[in-house]
Amino acid sequence: MTAPVLPPTPENGRPRPKGEALAVLKVLAHDGADSTPVLLTSREVGDRIGVSQQAADRYLLALERKGLITRSLAQRRQRLQLTPTAMEVLRAEYHTYRRIFEGPARLSFTGKVASGLGEGRYYLSQPGYVVQFTERLGYSPYPGTLNVRLTGEALRKAPLIGHWSGIRIDGFQASGRTFGGATCFAARMNGRSCHLIHPDRTHYKDVVEFIASDCLREKLHLKDGDTVTLDLEES
Repeated sequence: MTAPVLPPTPENGRPRPKGEALAVLKVLAHDGADSTPVLLTSREVGDRIGVSQQAADRYLLALERKGLITRSLAQRRQRLQLTPTAMEVLRAEYHTYRRIFEGPARLSFTGKVASGLGEGRYYLSQPGYVVQFTERLGYSPYPGTLNVRLTGEALRKAPLIGHWSGIRIDGFQASGRTFGGATCFAARMNGRSCHLIHPDRTHYKDVVEFIASDCLREKLHLKDGDTVTLDLEES
């Protein structure tokens, strides 16, 4: 399985601050620290989230060590700014609440069919995957993925899927090697039911992969360069 444009999943190491540490990120984002540094003392941060100066300083230090903020001294205050990783954490938090109040997310975009490296056939034929696909997706996929290359607006939309709740396919070991996990999302390609598969191990930046019970190329009469319409829904 090749790699899509989606961000890494929590299973793949994204920092997951909780409680007051997450509250610090929210305070900084509210003050505009996503785009420019803000000047705050540890006491001011503590007052904003309801903890002592010492506790706030510990949270700031921990967030800095995790690569979620940058900070430097600026006279009596600290110059604090959120990193791109911190913004991904906040987007995930936003999505959690959005789903609670608005229900499962949906997304539509287009892309062009592209040839891959041929690795999908090998991976999808592994018994460790086949059993999980059959149990969790309700079918055994055709041994091969259909690659779709994204550009423009589609390339900007696709990363949102990385925050969705999907169907987990666990990694495993077999024949002396490790096979990575993946997350699947219900989709329709030109109206035909399929799943977008998002491997934990990523390589490409502009390609997403799809699996189905039969060969999507044959069933939809597709060739490289053809434009397909993709409709996705959160599980």
